[in-house]
Amino acid sequence: MNKITAAITAVGKYVPEYVLTNKELETFVDTNDEWITTRTGIKERRILKGEGLGTSYMAIKAAQDLLQKSKINPEEIDLVIVATATPDLLVASTAVYTATEIGAINAFAYDLQAACSSFLYGMSTAASYIESGRYKKVLLIGADKMSSIIDYTDRATCIIFGDGAGAALFEPNTEGFGLKDEYLRSDGIGREFLKMDAGGSILPASAETVKNKQHFVYQEGKTVFKYAVSNMADVSEKILERNHLTKDDIQWLVPHQANNRIIEATANRVGVAADRVMVNIHKYGNTTSATLPLLLADYEDQLKKGDNLIFAAFGGGFTWGAIYLTWAYNS
Repeated sequence: MNKITAAITAVGKYVPEYVLTNKELETFVDTNDEWITTRTGIKERRILKGEGLGTSYMAIKAAQDLLQKSKINPEEIDLVIVATATPDLLVASTAVYTATEIGAINAFAYDLQAACSSFLYGMSTAASYIESGRYKKVLLIGADKMSSIIDYTDRATCIIFGDGAGAALFEPNTEGFGLKDEYLRSDGIGREFLKMDAGGSILPASAETVKNKQHFVYQEGKTVFKYAVSNMADVSEKILERNHLTKDDIQWLVPHQANNRIIEATANRVGVAADRVMVNIHKYGNTTSATLPLLLADYEDQLKKGDNLIFAAFGGGFTWGAIYLTWAYNS
């Protein structure tokens, strides 16, 4: 019997209609299009508008896009994982609601939170369930409504983040395609450099925390950038070395879309040419948990069965890692 590997067999996406451009941001804070583009590579980002619409709205839309394209019956799904840093509610799982709304009535579901590495960590989790032989269809969704925790008077963060969702279905494969290796890391040293102070168990919400703007993301940009550049590049190089791969063996680098300079540094370290690096940061900004699946959805028609992909991400906490996966289908 051939070894079971966990392959991605379908992808889907959703991005909100509203486009927040750099030009519009110039009316909020002291910045300009040239400064933002030069330092981040971002030209615009999508923002979810509408009362009562949260992360689940986008997760559901991305899942429905996947289901419609793949013709999968949602009742066949065994597990739904929503990777997110911005759940709809505390306590009540966003994934549980998402699963119910898409008709995955036979699935169990839960959220996974590892900041910008959430989807990457979720890939490892989904693959483990599939490889165990216990489940056949695991739906992994990366979704974040970052606009809900961004202070649009803080130019250090408001230029970076956007809203969006992407989904990937993992199924068993016996042809050798799918997730081949992973190298996942974390270090609590990063806890103070990228965080939201209030709303958790240490500092519950109060009139004072709201007044002090402690429910918005805080980022010490230079420190996070330094760690992200070195660590994303390091793990990408490590995963190649461990699997005896050269740059010529890699068809696509799939990097977290935080900053164009970080993407370029990672590509340079592993020697992958620019035309083999998936990039959509200019359109969406940093959508946190959604960047990797949005890349897969945007590049799906260019992916070929047997292509070797290297995923890399870095997030708050700190969390980071790389995954080596072989693509399992032609679109």
